Amino acid sequence: MTAYETVFVNAFTDGILDPSEPMLGPVKDGGYIIANTTPGCWGPMLTPKLKGGHEVTKPVYVEGADVGDAIALTIESIRVTSIATASGNDKVIEGRYIGDPFVAAKCPQCGTLHPDTVIQGIGVDAIRCAHCGAEIAPFKFTHGYTIVFDEDRHIGVTLHKEGAEKVAHSGRFYMKTPENSIQNPVVTLAPHDLVGTMARVRPFLGQFGTVPSIPFPDSHNAGDFGAALVDAPHDYRISEEDLIKHRTDGHMDINRVREGAVVIAPVKVKGGGVYLGDMHAMQGDGEIAGHTTDVSGIVTVKVQVIKGLRIDGPILLPNVEDLPFLSRPFTQEERKRAEALAEQWGLKELEQSYPISFVGTGKNLNEATENGLARAAQTFSVSVPEILNRATITGAIEIGRHPGVVTVTFLAPEPLLKQVGLLQIVHSRYVYME
Repeated sequence: MTAYETVFVNAFTDGILDPSEPMLGPVKDGGYIIANTTPGCWGPMLTPKLKGGHEVTKPVYVEGADVGDAIALTIESIRVTSIATASGNDKVIEGRYIGDPFVAAKCPQCGTLHPDTVIQGIGVDAIRCAHCGAEIAPFKFTHGYTIVFDEDRHIGVTLHKEGAEKVAHSGRFYMKTPENSIQNPVVTLAPHDLVGTMARVRPFLGQFGTVPSIPFPDSHNAGDFGAALVDAPHDYRISEEDLIKHRTDGHMDINRVREGAVVIAPVKVKGGGVYLGDMHAMQGDGEIAGHTTDVSGIVTVKVQVIKGLRIDGPILLPNVEDLPFLSRPFTQEERKRAEALAEQWGLKELEQSYPISFVGTGKNLNEATENGLARAAQTFSVSVPEILNRATITGAIEIGRHPGVVTVTFLAPEPLLKQVGLLQIVHSRYVYME
């Protein structure tokens, strides 16, 4: 099969990441994926036809990627195309799902599972079952807002009722929803509890990685959301062992996964299956409201296979300005000071070290931290206590998503990076700052 230098993606899953489904591509090792992504959480949450909490791009096969390798994914560019979106904190409506409202929505009146829907007008009750006409959305806002962006996508402002309703009447236009997306625009609900609030735009990808080795609802490809699949009463029920073994943690919601960053993702099926989506216009650490500003956008990603790097979950190489203070590369002046101090004490050699972030996920933040620490120790074949010390004096634990996604960041010595094949890519990103 011919591999392409560039693969263009404008096709999406039905909410399920299924490794048995045909992939797009293949893309060459060293090639590019250019994707028009759909908005994430809220639109799919209002679209029972989708079987996951998102609508991500169909996975792309990467030439030369075998199980046990890793794929470095560099975000070369990320551009918001939505003019407006809506978001807010949610509540679940009982009787409109089986076990999990993200995965198994049903009509409360006719009982149809994953029914088609129609939009009738605007407002909280606008989304209806196409079979019987019943109000069907399994989620509603407890407190929501509609936000518009300036032409350059630098700033956003939340709208009053009149503005929110204007956007709601032309939802797909204002959200620039891709043609092949089936989600209902969240702006249809016209939420307007926040009025006149300003927010800076800093887009990133909430979903970015490789497909798990068994079918997963896309939003549940992580240790926190994925925990809801364990012994669930629907078709995507799995065991705790399956969750640990097969997930790839592509659903991270880490705001540092933005333009310029690199995500190194595990390959658990041949070809890797690179997918992306759930672009957000902005988000503070933790995504504490449960949701943020889901937008459409255009993303360019460079792919590079790293042979033999067997990792269980993602590694993140953030932009220098996004690193914790203690993990930033040392300046020449700092290095000179350290060398002088070492000589004073008879220390013959100093570590040459570079920043690295291991993503950890779990049912809660404590489990996620333990997972990230264990992944780092396993990758470098060192003890967890060593990682604990390095992350304490040369790094930090940072929250990606509450309740259970973190990054464990620290300065890793050159020999450790070299032995696992990461030195070249890490060094190329983090040379000494002048």
